[in-house]
Amino acid sequence: MDMNLPREITFENQRQPVRSVVQLWALRMLVGMQGQHSHLYSRHLDLERLQAWLDLSIVTDELGGEADKKQVHAALERLHRELEQQAPAVPVELARNVGRLRELVGLSEVDSRLLEFATLLHTDALLESVANTLGDLSTRATSTCLAQLLKLPLVEVRESLGARGALARSGLLTLSRGGQETLKDKLDIVSNQFAEKLVHSEIDVMQLMRDMVSPSSPGHLTLADFAHVRPTVDVLGTYLQGALATGRTGVNVLIYGQPGVGKNQLVKAIAQSLGVDLFEVASEDEDGDPISGNRRLRAYRASQNFFGCQQSLILFDEVEDVFHGTSEDSPFAGRTTHHVRKAWINRMLEGNAVPTFWLTNLVECLDAAFIRRFDVVLELTVPPRRQREQIIREACQGLLDEPAVARMAESQVLTPGVVTRAAAVVRSLGEPPAAGATAAVQRLIDNTLRAQGHEAMGVSGPEALASFYDPQVANTGADLQRIAAGLARTGEGRLCFYGPPGTGKTACARWLARELGRPAMVVRASDLMSKWVGDNERNIARVFRQAQDDGAVLVIDEVDSFLQNRREARQNWEVTLVNEMLTQMESHSGIFIASTNLMDGFDPAALRRFDLKLRFDALRPEQALALCLQHCAALGLPEPDTASRQRLEALKQLTPGDFTAVVRQHRFSPFGSVIDLVAALEGECALKQPGRHPIGFVH
Repeated sequence: MDMNLPREITFENQRQPVRSVVQLWALRMLVGMQGQHSHLYSRHLDLERLQAWLDLSIVTDELGGEADKKQVHAALERLHRELEQQAPAVPVELARNVGRLRELVGLSEVDSRLLEFATLLHTDALLESVANTLGDLSTRATSTCLAQLLKLPLVEVRESLGARGALARSGLLTLSRGGQETLKDKLDIVSNQFAEKLVHSEIDVMQLMRDMVSPSSPGHLTLADFAHVRPTVDVLGTYLQGALATGRTGVNVLIYGQPGVGKNQLVKAIAQSLGVDLFEVASEDEDGDPISGNRRLRAYRASQNFFGCQQSLILFDEVEDVFHGTSEDSPFAGRTTHHVRKAWINRMLEGNAVPTFWLTNLVECLDAAFIRRFDVVLELTVPPRRQREQIIREACQGLLDEPAVARMAESQVLTPGVVTRAAAVVRSLGEPPAAGATAAVQRLIDNTLRAQGHEAMGVSGPEALASFYDPQVANTGADLQRIAAGLARTGEGRLCFYGPPGTGKTACARWLARELGRPAMVVRASDLMSKWVGDNERNIARVFRQAQDDGAVLVIDEVDSFLQNRREARQNWEVTLVNEMLTQMESHSGIFIASTNLMDGFDPAALRRFDLKLRFDALRPEQALALCLQHCAALGLPEPDTASRQRLEALKQLTPGDFTAVVRQHRFSPFGSVIDLVAALEGECALKQPGRHPIGFVH
């Protein structure tokens, strides 16, 4: 080819190809908005694909030089003039879908044109490639560019893309204000899947919203399973009924609590009782990928517009990934968007058309300014024992016998979610024998409890009260039967059981609970301790409240961790910890028993708050003999002879805990005689004597 001849640039053929509005927009950017021809060689632009897309044939060996650029530009200008005369429209499906959204959300003509352009920009790779030749744009330049590109009034474009415009309020399209970005990044559409659906087919609103908001699945619990919060739920139900009937706006409910307590199930039960539809804001898209907090908020705002005219409720779960960064004091805080985002969310909470439930496991992530804007705030805790038993019975029907149900219900940390999931797994295995099903459910629950940082339930539990427990063998110097009768009469009391380890303090507390016909809620101090500031106080308040709701006898072991003398505190949190415990003790209207091995160093205010301080000592000789006779009968051993009785009497530090320890030893190393039993008890006592540390097995 003679390189001196002018290069020829022609249309590929003489037919009139079908042109699209996307090509028109591309040519407006390439011809009318660049001001120079260097964009044709931009790394953002695939010239070969552009030619094919525009049905343009550039007959040349290699583009380069100013003459080539002028020839190409002239061809693009001719095609541009042709398309301007044809005035192609947007795809029919897109125009129809945007028209439906226009009626539903209240979009203006300018809103509709901007949404159409943004949708095609997010779904057409070549249009995006051409738009990238414009470079990074500021917020002001974006509005100017769109006004010129779409032939719209600049003032109306700016209003349409403003924070108070219908596009932003509906969540469909927002203008990114994070500095200079490409045109596509500046026009943040609610989701890519949403854009694809708008372009390709005529679909209903629920299909459009599928990856953002979807109908909630049916729940498996009823309001009867939430009797412990029923007073608040009754008020909430009446309030929501009135709000739905009158179209009240700004109705928001916050429900918080640890994972698995049934927050979702409670919302579903409320919606079912009201007879209205419940929609959930998605946390992942159709591909299973997580959705960011900002996009979830956008989806929520869109749903407010889509469902605002029907009787419905919205459930927004895991709000901690949405509200983080909005509190300056929050560990989740982010500085760059704090004030803007906080004001934006406040306006959203005050003006939502559809009543919304906001659910979180971490209420600490919410700023106090947000919390005060919720109409109802409800902490959902682990259900009381009676409800736990009913939930376990229904979830594990056919898998557990009644003793197993009762045993599992004793756990104060077992949530409904853990039970129902374990039961579902075991049911999927087929029909195992009853004993096998019980063991399988138990194993799955125990594994989950351990992963959550709790103790496994075990078969019966080392802290369980022995069936033959006798208060007469507790060396307290007090009439425990008389104390039990007094507590039964008054229904409240604060008791402190102190003394050496193993003297039966916790066992006596459990016995008192059984005598009173109440569940025993036994909590170790280690169960309440946390590395996070403020968590210890919240945990203390939680167990007192839970015991109150359950009508349980609250027993806190090793309570000295929370009642040390405040004058000796080295850190501020140590003082607040004691203050919280004292406050809860003072206000508790049930029965509270604190047990400790270390009475020294208690705060004087704590000592004054206990109605009764009861010391437990080692067994007296007659108590040791009585307890030995009980265990001999249980183990199938003969009664101790005179020599064995004398050896028992010589054990001055013998406690009920020593008997418990040797019985555990008997399980794997059975005693052949009562002498072996006594010898084992002697070994336990020898370990308590200063300076004596036997090595090897004690038998």
